[in-house]
Amino acid sequence: MKKKLILGLIAAVSLTLGACSSNEKNDNQNEQTAWEGIQESGILKVATSGTLYPNSFHEKDTDKLTGYEVEIIREVANRLDLEIEFTEMGVDGMLTSVNSGAIDVAAMGIDRDGEDADKYNYTIPYKYSYGAMVVRKSDDSGIKTLEDLKGKKAAGAATTSYMKVARHFGSEEVIYDNATNDQYLSDVANGRTDVILNDYYSQKLAVAALPEIQVKVHDIFYNPSETNYSMKKGNDELTEKVNAMLEEMISDGTLSELSKEFYAGEDVTKQIDYDFPEIEFKE
Repeated sequence: MKKKLILGLIAAVSLTLGACSSNEKNDNQNEQTAWEGIQESGILKVATSGTLYPNSFHEKDTDKLTGYEVEIIREVANRLDLEIEFTEMGVDGMLTSVNSGAIDVAAMGIDRDGEDADKYNYTIPYKYSYGAMVVRKSDDSGIKTLEDLKGKKAAGAATTSYMKVARHFGSEEVIYDNATNDQYLSDVANGRTDVILNDYYSQKLAVAALPEIQVKVHDIFYNPSETNYSMKKGNDELTEKVNAMLEEMISDGTLSELSKEFYAGEDVTKQIDYDFPEIEFKE
């Protein structure tokens, strides 16, 4: 049976909403204050990794921060007549910063269907993909099926949906915080780790960009996914504003153009049906 792309990779931390009317009133005031504060400052504060090609990285010649998710949110801010301020950090730092209000928007690989999913506001997706894995070229890291992940050393951030898949199959977790692609890939090649579970398109480009590292994208696929920006729960007005700009960028072709620029001609903005397995697991 064909599967829809359903898993999200991005999340943000929420305010707890009260049940009584007075709390609802306070929450509404907080929502208004969040957006009005952004308007007053004229700055949209965004967290991104800065280390993961092609979504968020630095150009070699200029050291300019760029990438697919970076340029999308940069254009969103421009259309909202805002300046943008990027902060580079790992997933755990993003969670803390969104929770504290230090940043307004985050891009991070948190499972949208996980136990904390209801704590976050999500934008509409700007990318659709599915899970893949990087292994050693010489022996596929001994992996022929998903079940062969048992006992393998899987590299990644602890809270991502991909690491949850590895955990589900009994992998030994090797946790990284905002590591670069070359470090991830080199560690698989030299045997420090065995496998990286992550997004297909990103892995395909990362491997192509570093051909000297003896790894490859395996032909085992799973879990169709979607990628969104995220904000603190209750920042509904900000979410609506960002969504409106994303919808505009979809309609005028800007999102598709950026996809093709950063994903070697691939249009990752289109939702596609897949026959790949969807891994269900308990928290």
